[in-house]
Parts: sequence; C-alpha cells; structure tokens
Amino acid sequence: MSSNKPMPTPTGISAPFWNGLKEGRVTIPQCQSCGHWVFFPRRHCDKCWSQDLEWKEVKGTGTLYTYTLTRVPTMPDFADEMPQKMAVVELDEGVRINTTLIGLDEAEIAVGMRLKPVIDTVATDGTALLRFTAADKDFPARIDSTPAALAAAAEQAAAATATEPRRQVRFDDEAAMQALVGEDYSPWSNQVVVDQALIDEFARLSGDDYWIHTDPERARKHSPFGGTIAHGALVQVLQSRLRIALDFEVTGFNNMLNYGSDRLRFPAPVPAGSRIHARSRVKAVQKLPKGTQMTMEIVTHVVGSERPSVINDLVILYM
Repeated sequence: MSSNKPMPTPTGISAPFWNGLKEGRVTIPQCQSCGHWVFFPRRHCDKCWSQDLEWKEVKGTGTLYTYTLTRVPTMPDFADEMPQKMAVVELDEGVRINTTLIGLDEAEIAVGMRLKPVIDTVATDGTALLRFTAADKDFPARIDSTPAALAAAAEQAAAATATEPRRQVRFDDEAAMQALVGEDYSPWSNQVVVDQALIDEFARLSGDDYWIHTDPERARKHSPFGGTIAHGALVQVLQSRLRIALDFEVTGFNNMLNYGSDRLRFPAPVPAGSRIHARSRVKAVQKLPKGTQMTMEIVTHVVGSERPSVINDLVILYM
C-alpha cells in the first residue's frame, strides 16, 4: 500500500471508531436516551437529538446494502487494489457504513448477502480500515496489509517458485540460446517496498534531493502525483533486489558482463510506500566474436499497475 493513499484523520468525534479498529474492535455510538444507534459519528442522536451518546462495541455483522466495482484507479497508489469492490453495508444495528469488500470474487457478490467484518491494518502506526467479507467465508478477522507484510508474503511465494528446477542452456549453444527468445514474460519476482526512508537515502547518495522526491508535505500540495515519488534511477537500481524466476539457467561461461542497456525508460511513477516487482523476457540473442550477447527486457511495475515504471533492455555478454 502506497503511503500517498489518503488515510483516515481522526477527529474529536470520530477518534473512538478509529482507535477501536486499532484494538481489533468495531465500535459505534448509541443514544442512551432512546437506544438509537448512530453512524456516521456525531455529537447528537439523529433521532431524538439527545447528546447523551456512548460508544459501544458491536459484532460488526450485517448485510450488503449496495456495491459498485471500480476498475480504473483514481490515483496510481490504488492500482494494487483494482478492481475495488466498494460497498455500503447495513449493520445489524441499522446503521450503514461505506467500506470495501475483500476475499470475494465478483460472481460471489449479491445485494442482501450476509457479511462479517475484517479489520485491516494498513500502516505501521496501527491505522486500520474496516472491510467486509462473506459471513460464511473462512477468512481471518484481522489482516495485515502494510507494505512490509504484503512484500514478505510475496517473498515467500517467490522463494517457493525459485526452488523449481530450471533447464540448463550452454552459452555457446547458439540454437538453444536463440530458442530462449520470445514474447512471454517470466512470473513476477519478489516484491520490494520503496518507502520514504529508502528514497531519502538514495537522495543523499546521489545528490538528487529535488522536492518531488524528498518533501512529502510540499509534494502533497503541489505534486501531480499527490505525494512524493521515487527517483527513476533508484527503481532501476532496485532491479538487483528483485529475484526474477527464470525457467532457464545459462551455463558453461567463464565470465558474465553487464554490457549496458539498449533502452531505458521510466513510463510511470512509483509513489512513496509502493511495492514494486518485476518480470522479464529474452528479447534477443546474438553470437559475437567475444561470446554470446543476450538482451533481457526487464519491466518493473508498481504492484497492481498495468503500466511499467521502468523498462530496461539489459544487455549481458557471456564469455
């Protein structure tokens, strides 16, 4: 989850709701004069106008009142949630809450279906969002969607894939090397979180401290991206930390040299806090007097985004 996503801003009135979610509880106010449940949070009962309200914990179960599917992110930061299943849930207490559905395929969603709450921790400070899934689903009541937790889960999946056997291809077997060229990309790599601390460190090392990378407050006000973004060069360098699961291994060479890039582009931003991953394909193979030259197209994306953030045609020389 990008740290540029809008996060809840608790107020004096709504803070008990957000604090309850941090503690793993769903709480809403109830009027002590007439028993009416109130939501959204306010200072008075919207039925009898009494100001004698008390926050109480509820189960959070309810029914789906209405929903919509969004397939185009309003900000690049929401690409990892597409399609968003935005919903209005009517709790058993009678109040309605705007939320999102998770753990459900589109075909499973139906107005009137029974739902249960899922408390989703989305930030390292414990900030949590209230989401819902089907009441009969075997789904955790609490989940961790912080960027680090999501990247760790992807790391485990990538590690499992990396253990699969790979075919051996000798660098001097021209026919076998040419057979690697194709249009199909490899599976996705592990994920790396590009947070503000990493961006700031790269800015210090490179000397590129332009405010769109290093000043979150100014970037929120003036950047077209709604917050700070990573340097393109930083995202390119991070390709070294992305372990792409190729189904082949080039063997038999004495030396392997990074010969440069035939093409390097930065088509889309990487908002601070985003997770990135990469995949690749063999674009070309050429027999040279010095050895065999392979061009690997490596594309790095923000997780969930169809548009790559870095396109790098990396040239490798096997000798």
